[in-house]
Formats: sequence, structure tokens, C-alpha cells
Amino acid sequence: MYLSYALQRSHLQWAVSWVLLILLGTVSAQAPQQTSKPANIQQRTVLVVGDSLSAAYGLPAAQGWVALTAERIANEKPDWRIVNASVSGETSAGGAARIVAEVVRTRPAVVVIQLGANDALRGLPLRQMRRNLARMIGAAHGINARVLLVGMRIPPNYGPEYAAEFERSYRDLAQRFGTPLLPFLLEPIAMDRASYQDDNLHPVAAAQPRLRDHVWSALAPLLR
Repeated sequence: MYLSYALQRSHLQWAVSWVLLILLGTVSAQAPQQTSKPANIQQRTVLVVGDSLSAAYGLPAAQGWVALTAERIANEKPDWRIVNASVSGETSAGGAARIVAEVVRTRPAVVVIQLGANDALRGLPLRQMRRNLARMIGAAHGINARVLLVGMRIPPNYGPEYAAEFERSYRDLAQRFGTPLLPFLLEPIAMDRASYQDDNLHPVAAAQPRLRDHVWSALAPLLR
């Protein structure tokens, strides 16, 4: 799969470009031409495609780490904005199925991919997860967007071999595709039980600023 990545990327660039042309042509034919530019026309977009950890599960959306990052970007890098396309319960297959539509819709310069945890919770084949994440990276590269891959870890009670392979999958993908990697989203709060909701899976509001700062350490270098 990886040996043919350059060819796959070329095909993805061609496919995404044609979808963009079709959609933009439809919009031009149906809508009157604007006489003034929107105020944010020069803004570049960070697209976040994740699961409940990025969708602020159990919290108001404004308290999640993605919304907090959007506030930070507005203050520090006003020529950027964040679009959060995260969906609670999302698997890597769901992300792969909608990634082309999302990049066409938002035309991001940076794509943050935070998926895989639900694959592990369901015991899905990791080969399938890697293939799905590779497809997402390829779609982002197909429009020349930079990618930040956000990894996860799972407890050893899933089996030490499965847990180790799960964690290694992110490193391998990042290395093979030249993608920056944040190895473990929950690293700043992993051992702090008070940082989690009653389900012991999703962070509370008070923990979200720590996640924002953790992600920011890897995201900020890409906002150039």
C-alpha cells in the first residue's frame, strides 16, 4: 500500500480537484456574483476530523479543546480559523468515508486527524484502521494540506500485543507519510482520574485547556 502512495496521491489530487471544479461551477451558476469579499476571505483553515474526544462529548461545544484552540488561534493567528468536523462515536472507517467531502467543503491548509480510539474499543482489525487513516492522509495531501496525526493509547487489558500494535500504527503512518505526530492526545491527563467524566473515558471541562495546550505544541509549527 505504502509503495504506491505517490501514485495514490496523484490520483487523489486529480479526483479532489475535479470535485472542487464541479462544486464551484455549480455555485457560480446558481448564485449571483458577489461584489464584495467576505471579511475572512484571507483566512486559512485548520480542519479537525476526530471522534468524541474532539467533539467535546458530554460538554458544551465551547468548552472542548478544539473550541479553546479556535479562541487561541483567533487571538494569536487571526489569519487562521478552525472547522471542527468531529463526530462522537466516529471510527476510522467513518472518517475515511467522508474525508474527501470535508476537504472539498472547507479547503483546509492543515488537517488534524484524531481517530482510531473507537476502532480499538470495538476490537476492529488494526490493518483496516491503518488503511483508513492512510486514505485520510492521502486525501489531505491530495489538496496539498499539511497533516497532524493525533495518536491514542489503550489499556493493556485489550491484550498487550494489540495495544502495542495500536500505538505503533500511528508512528508507522507518520513515518511513512512524513506526517507530524502527536503520539497521545490524553497524555497530560492520562493518570489523573479527576480529569475524566463518570465514564472514565471523556475529559471534563477543567481538563480541556491542558489538551488544548498539548495539541498546540504540535499544531502551532504548522500554522505558517
